[in-house]
Amino acid sequence: MDKANSSHGGGTGPGEAYGTRPLLVMAGLFFIIGFVTWLNGPLITFVQVAFGVGPVGAFLVPMCFYLAYLFCAFPAMALARRTGLRGGIRLALGVMAAGTLGFGECVGRGWYAGALAGLSVLGAGLTLLQVAVNPYVTLLGPPAQAARRIAWMGIANKLSGIIAPIIFSLLVMHDIGGVVGRLAAGGNARMHAQVLAGFAHAVVLPYRGMAIVLLLVALGLRHAGLPDLRLACRDAAPPTGRMAGMAWLGIAVVFVYVGVEVMAGDGIGLYARGMGLSVGQTRFLTAFTLAGMLGGYVLGSFMVPAVIRPAPYLALSALVGGASCAGAIVAHGMGSVLCIALLGVANAMMMPILFPLVLHMAGAWRQRANALLVMAFCGGAVMPQCFAMLQGTWGMKPAFMGLVMPGYGVIGLFALVAWRRARGLGRAA
Repeated sequence: MDKANSSHGGGTGPGEAYGTRPLLVMAGLFFIIGFVTWLNGPLITFVQVAFGVGPVGAFLVPMCFYLAYLFCAFPAMALARRTGLRGGIRLALGVMAAGTLGFGECVGRGWYAGALAGLSVLGAGLTLLQVAVNPYVTLLGPPAQAARRIAWMGIANKLSGIIAPIIFSLLVMHDIGGVVGRLAAGGNARMHAQVLAGFAHAVVLPYRGMAIVLLLVALGLRHAGLPDLRLACRDAAPPTGRMAGMAWLGIAVVFVYVGVEVMAGDGIGLYARGMGLSVGQTRFLTAFTLAGMLGGYVLGSFMVPAVIRPAPYLALSALVGGASCAGAIVAHGMGSVLCIALLGVANAMMMPILFPLVLHMAGAWRQRANALLVMAFCGGAVMPQCFAMLQGTWGMKPAFMGLVMPGYGVIGLFALVAWRRARGLGRAA
């Protein structure tokens, strides 16, 4: 990466190389990412009712969304290299607008396959945005402060994620309990179709509005004064040797982490219904998890690296996640659900630590590692779908804990190994 390497001195603070304006613009973009991404939680409940599908069918929502990361990461990296990170961000917003509009229109017409296709397009746009925006934020200041900068972006992301499910629930799902009641009361097929059509059509206008906002932001970035940071040219000499084994392991850990994060945020509604809560009570639960993540980001942004180094904080976060899972196993009903929401606190700083840590471990292979890290986000497709399939046979709580608790174990073990290696290098130096 050329321009950024020449711009960052060892003593600069966050944002001093380019001023605070680019960071504020990036925080706004992360707010948009959060608004779009964290609608998946209430959407799972919505499509179960609107399309009459079971948990496996409903969890196709995050599956289609996150699988785009797997298939589009390297093409997105090629686009970002050609257009520059700033141009890639603008193009990503345009693709996201198309996917958002397509999803809303297909839902309004009762076409579930088309709605899932719209989510896949939206996911492709988000893949390009992630490929561009994460290294962009990393390059806006000194490497030692990267975790803190990404944590600030996470605060904007999760603040939006708290607001988005609430707004969606109030605008679209405010009468979901009544809809379920009317469907359960019986009646002919025509009456059922009318009820479901009215319920589904409520999505159309909000998604049209989001598409317009995304397009306006894409146009507005032309005049935002962002520095033109670029990835290395395609014809640059390729790095020699192989990417470090710890970097590959870190990419696998990101796959596990994203699965765990999506389970806590998007899977909490299904989990809560398994604990006896009604569909009306579960509408806002994604916001509970994200409120926990917001608190975790605020705490972590002050703690890392001023008080504690990133790797031990990652290990501590995994320990807190395991303890919250243990609490959910022991508790019942709403108490168990609140323990799942507390996983947001444990999850908050994991990505801000893992992303720059793995890029550092990758060394000269950081561009490939960046694309592979984004591909690893497809863990958000795999683990929730496994949960949806297993909960019918294993039971709700065993299926959830059987996936999430080992995930925290993997993350904690990686953090301990990384911490030990860092200490060993420090002593050698």
